Amino acid sequence: MATRSADPFLVPGFRSSVLNAGVKDATLDFSLVVSDVPATGAAVFTQSSFCGHAVTIGREHVADGRLQAVLVVSKNANVANGARGDADARELIDRVAQAAGVAPRDVLHAATGVIGRPLPMDRLRAAIPALVAGLAPGGLDRFAEAIMTTDRAPKIRSVRIGTATLVGVCKGAAMIEPHMATLLVFFFTDAAVAHDDLARCLRAAVAASFNTVTIDTDTSTSDTAGILANGLAGPVELAEFEAALTGLAAELARDVVRGAEGATKVIEVVVEGAPSERSAREIAHAIAASPLVKTAVFGADPNWGRVAMAIGKSAGTDAVDQERVAIRFGPIVAYDGGVVESLDLAALEELMRRETVVIGVDLRAGGERATALGCDLGYDYVRLNAEYTT
Repeated sequence: MATRSADPFLVPGFRSSVLNAGVKDATLDFSLVVSDVPATGAAVFTQSSFCGHAVTIGREHVADGRLQAVLVVSKNANVANGARGDADARELIDRVAQAAGVAPRDVLHAATGVIGRPLPMDRLRAAIPALVAGLAPGGLDRFAEAIMTTDRAPKIRSVRIGTATLVGVCKGAAMIEPHMATLLVFFFTDAAVAHDDLARCLRAAVAASFNTVTIDTDTSTSDTAGILANGLAGPVELAEFEAALTGLAAELARDVVRGAEGATKVIEVVVEGAPSERSAREIAHAIAASPLVKTAVFGADPNWGRVAMAIGKSAGTDAVDQERVAIRFGPIVAYDGGVVESLDLAALEELMRRETVVIGVDLRAGGERATALGCDLGYDYVRLNAEYTT
């Protein structure tokens, strides 16, 4: 069984460095993590057809299953910048790789922030010597801070797997939709895991965690989820590693929802009794993503009919028979096959004031289930995104 480490954010063989290069403001925005030895690497990326230049290059670099560094620019996504954007990203990778003594192809680069603005290359070039000189063991908590954009707090988790350590770091607060990871997330471990196993475990962990999250139905252009395993702790039991990675990803995914832009509550939707896993997943997502459900939860409005609406509009409508469906909020049954008797709206309203609101749907049409995570939609979401580039 995986246990928590006494020194949770120090992964042997990894060094990190962060600083402010002046990409947009005075906050940390330029970060680097380097493994002392070449590591086994895997990654998955956004499904957006308007992806960033870092994503295009990242797909090339991860193809051989080897990585040694992660390089992140925050506050600028370097998206839709044409040939210049591609050239800037490649130059940045080459310069950092040369200074750090690693192969450019072994660098997983990511960028996040405003779309359609060129990278401030003069500032980034000038910052590279200090960034590389600052590399030191540990510091992944600072790395978690440096990759943030509108996040309210850093997101970092760790777990021990035998003698090995696994640390997960992510950022994401908006433009979150389950079409990959819809954020930046990086895992670092000193466990020795074969590439095929590592890639499979990462895909499974992302599918069970980040791909169940929806904030605002918008898919990011820059999503990157990567893992580096330098093997210095030796091999671990594969099933235990996969369980630890999936569990860590699930914790980070919940952190994303909890810290979403304008959010005050977590919405957890559980759909069961579905004829297929796909229909369960589609209905759960439709409920968690619905602006009307989100605003009802924000205002603690016991308007359970909005859940019924979201069920009906989903792509899995072939699974729905109104006379069999049950809708619950926590233990409170709001609807059961068309029969609603003595529903206590005051009790339902009180339940919806909790920090986590659990919505359950039983289709009574099969044995499959799925879960989706979302959040409420509050006033601050509009304010933050109306003022984002200023």
